[in-house]
Amino acid sequence: MTHPHSSPSAADRRVIIRTVRLKKQYVMKDVVTEALRGVDVEIFSGEFISVMGPSGSGKSTFFNMIGALDSPSTGRVFIDEVDVAQLTAEELAYLRCQKIGYIFQSYDLIQYMTALENVTTPMAFGGVATDEARKRGMRLLDTVGLGDRWSHRPIEMSGGQQQRIAIARSLANEPSILLCDEPTANLDLNTGQEILDLLERLNQEEKVTIICATHDHRMMNICDRLMWVRDGQIERVARRNEVQVEVGTIDGE
Repeated sequence: MTHPHSSPSAADRRVIIRTVRLKKQYVMKDVVTEALRGVDVEIFSGEFISVMGPSGSGKSTFFNMIGALDSPSTGRVFIDEVDVAQLTAEELAYLRCQKIGYIFQSYDLIQYMTALENVTTPMAFGGVATDEARKRGMRLLDTVGLGDRWSHRPIEMSGGQQQRIAIARSLANEPSILLCDEPTANLDLNTGQEILDLLERLNQEEKVTIICATHDHRMMNICDRLMWVRDGQIERVARRNEVQVEVGTIDGE
């Protein structure tokens, strides 16, 4: 049986992320805030998903849950059909290091390291030998168009270049899932488009599953499905061709 949030054309593909009755509550003194209120969703291997919603909608909380960065109050998160809650601390660290790549809007690069050192740092945690790490790092820098800037530090680079380094770093251990939190938020329009083009290419050529939390409506041009989060719930899921984009408006939002 096809899940209500999956698309018919995706029904025969492997589910890579699945949430079941996912809830998250934050308690401060006597105030209980329900950030997620029973989210059921399936994401398929190789999909490009855009998660959209206003600030405070629960979008970031959902993002942290499926990225194994936070634990639900109730409900379950499965990654490759493994219940994340059942993993030991060591297994969870392995999952975050090997299966999931993270890209943040603030880049989060280590300022005193070169581009190559930033990219290869996760490989050290993944047990990759130094020579292999260097080769893989240079290959990734070439992939994002910065092979000639390998010895430069973040302060010597533009925002767009820093985000490219962050993308290369996220791919260090050849993850199957890439989580992007507002990857174009701090970039000008042209540079943001270059980052979107790069993510699209990685999805199509490397078959990486990409999930972007974003306010950037241009993401609609490249994603397979859009998920709208509102008041802690998945309000709507639509395939790209079901969403009509007009100047200043988006049908169905």
